[in-house]
Amino acid sequence: QQPLPQHSPPAPKSNTLPLSQEILLKHHFTPIFRRSPDMTKSPMTKSEQLLRIDDHDFTMRPAFGGPPIPVGVDVQVESLDTISEVDMDFTMTLYLRHYWKDERLSFPSTNNQSMTFDSRLVKKIWVPDIFFVHSKRSFIHDTTTDNVMLRVYPDGNVLYSLRVTVTAMCNMDLSRFPLDTQTCSLEIESYAYTDDDLMLYWKKGNESLNTDDRISLSQFLIQKFHTTTKLAFYSSTGWYNRLYIHFTLRRHIFFFLLQTYFPATLMVMLSWVSFWIDRRAVPARVPLGITTVLTMSTIITGVNASMPRVSYIKAVDIYLWVSFVFVFLSVIEYAAVNYLTTVQERRERKLRERLPCTCGIANPDEDIMMTTGYSDMDQNTTGNYGMPENGGRQERMLAQFTIADSQTPRQVKSSRGYVNIWIDTHAIDKYSRVIFPGAYTLFNIIYWSIYS
Repeated sequence: QQPLPQHSPPAPKSNTLPLSQEILLKHHFTPIFRRSPDMTKSPMTKSEQLLRIDDHDFTMRPAFGGPPIPVGVDVQVESLDTISEVDMDFTMTLYLRHYWKDERLSFPSTNNQSMTFDSRLVKKIWVPDIFFVHSKRSFIHDTTTDNVMLRVYPDGNVLYSLRVTVTAMCNMDLSRFPLDTQTCSLEIESYAYTDDDLMLYWKKGNESLNTDDRISLSQFLIQKFHTTTKLAFYSSTGWYNRLYIHFTLRRHIFFFLLQTYFPATLMVMLSWVSFWIDRRAVPARVPLGITTVLTMSTIITGVNASMPRVSYIKAVDIYLWVSFVFVFLSVIEYAAVNYLTTVQERRERKLRERLPCTCGIANPDEDIMMTTGYSDMDQNTTGNYGMPENGGRQERMLAQFTIADSQTPRQVKSSRGYVNIWIDTHAIDKYSRVIFPGAYTLFNIIYWSIYS
């Protein structure tokens, strides 16, 4: 019996591979590690998930294709900053609040409490596109953050509030300035949505406008605020709802009395002083008249420098220019007095040259005899020529000339003709002392009765 041949166990297969195949296998089975998501950049917050922001298209208005969405508005005026007559505008700071219902934002709630958000959510939902008509500048306050608040209720009602400062145009009628009353308006309107898509209205009528009792202006008294609603038509787009905030301002007159009216009145009264100065005091009367004229010109220039260049006459222009005319006429009055005095002296000089005075002594060689005297007047009444009169009495000189005409055969030498020459030197000044103040007083009575 031959022993069975012993078979050696099969040699184990080698796990070794060629180098090239090993490199390929390692490259093929290299593990790929994914980057963990950044939780700080989550596309949706919990509140947005609750409001289902991504489930709706908020580029469209609520109930698109249906009736217009009503949007209620109320305003609280925080301050009325400036009123400019030169630029014809005003600046106002206010809280503008919008109310509407968007069922897309409704959410389940057990306690019926609202959720409040800041400006970050406003950019992701639909809000009314309100703008200020005829505004020049406007901005939303952003200190310390954007002054915007969004409040959403479980049933989909939305409150959208923001704090705005706006500078808007105000067409002023300055024909009664500074005794005027101005009415300015702030107009609110939707920019894109006509009345077929959006119905803009005051939420509580006139009670929708609230003002701070501490609002005051330096030049104006705020009389009242009120609201109105109208439709505005644009030929290319259609009809839009427009809301108006009207406020009436009455100007304080005391500042202008001190700065304009009183100085002008004093200059006119100062020009009357020249009527009591002797007509021969040229160095006193002429500078006084020129000074008052120049002062009135300065007052007029100063008032017009702070006013717009309107094409109509203002109430202050009437007063200043009438005062200027009175001052100018006082200068013209002295020019007339001085001219008439010069003419009178010239006539007297010619008479003295033609009729030499004999002081009442008859001259047999001459056919002309002149006697001078004062007719029924004493020395106190006549005064001295060239001196101011006393007590308002009329200064005059009556020269009686007795002329014997030797060349006329029908008269004898002893016959005498009398020529009376009256020299009323202060008549114009005396009448001006009454006429000028009386006329200016009458003008003031008429002026203030019309404009006050």
